[in-house]
Amino acid sequence: MKVLKFGGTSLETAERMKSVANIINNEEKKIVVLSAMSGTTNILIEITDKLHKKENKEAAEMIKNLELDYLTVVDELYTDLEYKQKGKELINYHFDYISSFTRDLFSIHEERAVLAQGELISTALFHNYLLEHKINSVLLPALNFMRINTNTEPDNYYIEENLKRELKKYSDCNLFITQGYICRNMYGEIDNLKRGGSDYSASLIGAALEVEEIQIWTDISGFHNNDPRYVKNTYPIPYLSFDEAAELAYFGAKILHPSSVFPAKLKDIQVHLKNTLNPSEPGTIIKSGAEGKGIKGVAVKDGITVIKIKSGRMLLAYGFMRKVFEVFESYKTPIDMITTSEIAVSVTIDNKTYLNQIVTELNKYGNVEVNDDMVILCVVGHNIIEQKGYINKVFEALKNFSIRMISFGGSRHNISILINSIDKKNALISLNDLF
Repeated sequence: MKVLKFGGTSLETAERMKSVANIINNEEKKIVVLSAMSGTTNILIEITDKLHKKENKEAAEMIKNLELDYLTVVDELYTDLEYKQKGKELINYHFDYISSFTRDLFSIHEERAVLAQGELISTALFHNYLLEHKINSVLLPALNFMRINTNTEPDNYYIEENLKRELKKYSDCNLFITQGYICRNMYGEIDNLKRGGSDYSASLIGAALEVEEIQIWTDISGFHNNDPRYVKNTYPIPYLSFDEAAELAYFGAKILHPSSVFPAKLKDIQVHLKNTLNPSEPGTIIKSGAEGKGIKGVAVKDGITVIKIKSGRMLLAYGFMRKVFEVFESYKTPIDMITTSEIAVSVTIDNKTYLNQIVTELNKYGNVEVNDDMVILCVVGHNIIEQKGYINKVFEALKNFSIRMISFGGSRHNISILINSIDKKNALISLNDLF
């Protein structure tokens, strides 16, 4: 069995949905994980924001416009009048549900239920298209088996047991369609795996069933050696190890959700990144063990804030670092990079939700300085910290840029450099030219 995940851009239009149906229409046993159609989740987030602000009239208008867009998709997706009618009824049902919140109270629990509608709609539309074309398949509700625990982490035992129980009901079927991203929490409420969670869903499903391969289908042919939005003539990397892929994904390569690497790695399941628009292209294969030496790729993580705590009196005192880290832990804010000197410690974060509270707490321990609008450049390759000369080459490529922080040695496969965001494009180009 294989797990195939198709992202929002792969389902962006009725024509792309038809292309996905062609890709999966073979005799292989598979579970197909679908995201919401491209742009839907962003619009639903805007709608929920309006509802929280009690701007119900504006929310109702956005809901109506999105519903009209989906009715157009229905008209273009189906040819049979029966399925056109089923599609319209499906859209009316889901958007009546969303619209009900413009008349009722709205809470965080309802917000997550609204955000789940994108995946519920896309999978139902797609499944009906398969039925219209006599392709035998089963729509498998993710809410029946995907669950997170009280720490918002996947409940792996529950997922495995309930997924296998669902599949046993349809032992004569080779094709299953399910939703990515959405799940239930420990209280049975609709929840989600956060943004980019469809990749995570696919990896969790693959790990639970110990499948042959997990395929992630997007609109680009695998991990590129640099960011194609800023650098010309980039190319797909044929092979990456799990560790290399995790570094690139975490530090900005948008093709893959960072969390999705780990379940596959634990079960040693190959992950294959493919392009829906060009299915014949080889893409990138991610597996245990590395192929090739040297630097393989560069990624960039935007929206970085640097927090510097200067305290000559306390820095060397026993327990000082623990107290600093406890501040970030209490506000559930991860740290990306850290450097220390005799009188100061600097850390970077990419989530400013609790920045003011964190700074207030840190002021107890010293003078705090905050700088934002920074980026982290991540240079990735197999065991590059032990290969002579590579760190020197990186600095040579960046000699004309102001480097604020360096992380070298924490990972065997990654050199991280903090620079001003205004230098991002030219720094990426410079690294690409050198390597």
